[in-house]
Amino acid sequence: MRLSVLGNVAMAIPVLYPVCKANPDTRFIMLTKRWPASMFHDRPANLKVVDFDVKENHRGLIGLLKLAAQLHKLYDIDAVADLHNVSGTKIIDAYMRLKGAQIAKLDREKAKRKALVTHRSTEPITPIHQRYRNVFTQLGFEAPDTFTHLYEGRDWPDSPIVLDKEPGQRWIAISPFSSHRQKAYPLELMEQVIAELSKRENYWIFLMGGGKAEKIALRGIARKYKGVTSMAEVKHRFIDEYALFAKCDLMLTMESANMHLASLVDLQAMTIWGPTSPACGYLGYNQVVEDDIQLDMDCRPCSITGDKTCKYGDYRCLRNIKPEDIVKHVVEAVEHNAEHKTKATKLAISRQQEQDSHNSKEE
Repeated sequence: MRLSVLGNVAMAIPVLYPVCKANPDTRFIMLTKRWPASMFHDRPANLKVVDFDVKENHRGLIGLLKLAAQLHKLYDIDAVADLHNVSGTKIIDAYMRLKGAQIAKLDREKAKRKALVTHRSTEPITPIHQRYRNVFTQLGFEAPDTFTHLYEGRDWPDSPIVLDKEPGQRWIAISPFSSHRQKAYPLELMEQVIAELSKRENYWIFLMGGGKAEKIALRGIARKYKGVTSMAEVKHRFIDEYALFAKCDLMLTMESANMHLASLVDLQAMTIWGPTSPACGYLGYNQVVEDDIQLDMDCRPCSITGDKTCKYGDYRCLRNIKPEDIVKHVVEAVEHNAEHKTKATKLAISRQQEQDSHNSKEE
């Protein structure tokens, strides 16, 4: 079980898929909310995703007990991997335990969290992916760290709303928002980043956002600059985002769900960290801290999830990051990646030509 939020459910996928594949004789049921449930693409054959609506049929204690009873009746649950460990999942845990199921819960590491944000310790919290993995090993399952991306061994998904990428183009996804506004780089500064990047002839920028206010804000920015598209204007599903991200060269993001969606398609995410930090345990799967942008400040991190108000009132951990520094960092990464891909392509072509020549001589 992982009931919320979107990013935390996304982080379960790189752990859950290898667990399912390593334990093919076990049937796994993933319980989550309706919207996150649609992220689970190309899932293993022994994984079923069950969604529910906490606001309708399963509200409160009675609703969650009703849900637990339905799950037990339908699937005869033997064990519960509680990847959330909050009041709602504890109710389901208790019901399943009474029915004889084995229970393993996420270690929230509350003492380490408190010590980190009060600066009594600099010891980082165990990465969430490892803590998820630990839940499964407690239940006796193999939990290998082998995830690459959602479509391993298969073609990337197609989408009718994602254009073909022309040779030489650089595609950058920019996700300027977060579930907690305190974690978001000021939009007026992000607009400066977008404006500078849009001046490059071969750069295409895709702005990611969701709610009504985000849609309005991104619409105004996209209309100002060449080569900038607001995906908030286009009705799309997760598979459309996966198709877009698979073609992108980089994602510039806050610590948000999009950082974790990038990991699902093996896209490099350059994350801007403010009140939180990678030490809080939520760095995207296979993402690298050295790619990220953050300031070394005594007051960071001040929050694990970014929901606290800045004690100085000005969010200097974000406002003091210069737009020109972000642009420089992005361009260097994108061009390095493009050069690396070009060399790899040339090498692959050269090897294929050599093989073809060798085969021709043998014939």
